[in-house]
Amino acid sequence: MNMGKLMAALAGVSLMAAPAFAASLNSKERARVARAHPSDRDDVRYCLLQAKKGRDKGTVIGAAGGAGVGAIAGGDLGESLLAGAAGAVAGRVIGKSEGTNSECDRVLKRNP
Repeated sequence: MNMGKLMAALAGVSLMAAPAFAASLNSKERARVARAHPSDRDDVRYCLLQAKKGRDKGTVIGAAGGAGVGAIAGGDLGESLLAGAAGAVAGRVIGKSEGTNSECDRVLKRNP
């Protein structure tokens, strides 16, 4: 395996994944917190942040894993980046469900 290809693929994945670490609520999520029952607002905010962190973490792990597999399998830079992108999508979907627990699921269902 060409170490240059691996390094290039990992550099590309890290550039794609860097924005994923910024975990703050967007305007739609802030509005959801504001609409929540006053006693649930802190829980809704916490659960939304946890879900976002789970998605972001899954995206980064999936992207790195996909690019690594693409490079190890002998793919060129484009194939490794494509594998990284596919891994990022899969990781985001998986991380979305893993970011919260059943209590958060109940709080968010109660406060749509």
